[in-house]
Amino acid sequence: MEKLDLTVIGSGPGGYIAAIRAAQLGMRVAVVERKDLGGLCVNLGCIPSKAILKSAELLWMMKHASKYGLRADNVSANYAEVIARSRKVAERLSKGVEFLMKKNKIATFRGTARIIAPTRVLIHRSAGEGGDVEIPTDRIILATGTEPKGLPTLPYDGRTVMHSDQAILSPEVPRTVAVIGGGAVGVEFAYWYNAFGSDTTIIEIADQLLPFTDKEVADLLARSFKRQGMKVHTSVKVQSATRIDGGMRLSVAANGKVTTVDAALVLVAVGRDATLAGLGIEDVGIELKNGYVSVDEKYRTTCPSVYAIGDVNGPPFLAHAASAEGVVAAERMAGRSRGPVDASRIPSCIYCQPEVASLGMTEMQAAAQGIAVKVGRFPLRASGRAIASGEEEGLVKLVADARYGQIIGAQIIGKGATELIGEIALARTLEATAREIQATVHAHPTLAETIGEAALDIDGIALNI
Repeated sequence: MEKLDLTVIGSGPGGYIAAIRAAQLGMRVAVVERKDLGGLCVNLGCIPSKAILKSAELLWMMKHASKYGLRADNVSANYAEVIARSRKVAERLSKGVEFLMKKNKIATFRGTARIIAPTRVLIHRSAGEGGDVEIPTDRIILATGTEPKGLPTLPYDGRTVMHSDQAILSPEVPRTVAVIGGGAVGVEFAYWYNAFGSDTTIIEIADQLLPFTDKEVADLLARSFKRQGMKVHTSVKVQSATRIDGGMRLSVAANGKVTTVDAALVLVAVGRDATLAGLGIEDVGIELKNGYVSVDEKYRTTCPSVYAIGDVNGPPFLAHAASAEGVVAAERMAGRSRGPVDASRIPSCIYCQPEVASLGMTEMQAAAQGIAVKVGRFPLRASGRAIASGEEEGLVKLVADARYGQIIGAQIIGKGATELIGEIALARTLEATAREIQATVHAHPTLAETIGEAALDIDGIALNI
């Protein structure tokens, strides 16, 4: 086989975007994917979960239509059809990735890759796919993502104990569900299970939901979830699990007391480990750091011809971060001058209702680093658009450097938060100050006005509170 310039192992948002950018820069590129094109995000994560969450949101709104002067009697859900729709959405996006590979003349191989030398990749394929093939290549990108972590006391069985990759395919709504882990994945699943009628309990070992999020925002989310009927337990730990008729019984410890939680389904959402098995990284001297592939500012591993992007090299475990790293890696290979992706400029979005979005530092993180800040807040209950829409639950919070007024962080909770954060991402890129956002005219009535008002509040001059 003719030698390639680049072989990308993994076709998720990091891998396929890196491949496309490399092809645009004139490289001969191949992508190896063991499952479906698009990776976890397109097939079992970001995309199908948003389809299910939309159905959950619509169901909730239909059940509460009376507050809008509407009647919707005998509202019900067919969860199997909800899952079926989510699979169609995922398949459509996966086919979209396939189209992009063809458009950019990127060779695709279905199989399992192993690095057998710094510039050679062996692909194990079925006979139907043409059998094994060896690819000579100048460079390799690892974009293999992650797989769910487990708990020793709760081995996965795919029925009563599941991880998110399994649960997202299940066509059944459990009567009761216990979600272990109150991070992004846990709260999204908890929200939709609750919306579809499950008696839902969240169990989180940290002292708040979304442990790395601003505490004020996390507490608002917990209160909202409780109003929606969920049980939220923080600062608790699962000590043991026992199989009972119809599910599992969890022994949960908090403040020296042990209680039990019974659930037909236990969803374990306690993080993810790098997908590395069988890749042969040990044979070419690729080193790990805290269980993830160690990389330099160019995303190059300790084997100079091999790069690693996205979740496989560690946090922040976000699809758009993987894509950005893929672009940087491809451009550095092509000799272009590009610095690494700035983690402080990467937005994080969580799509339960209310939505949560954040970027940069919280005020507590800034204080821990000795950075003097000014904080501006604006509640959605003071937004004309939010009140008119009946979605006034939430808050916009901006953090600015006290000396120069530069925006260094934002935390948003409420309807539309995941779209509103885009303005702050642009502000961070442009190193905008609070006064520059204040001087930006925001259309009325829009949720975007809340950004402007929060910026005004940094200087104590908010106009609508």
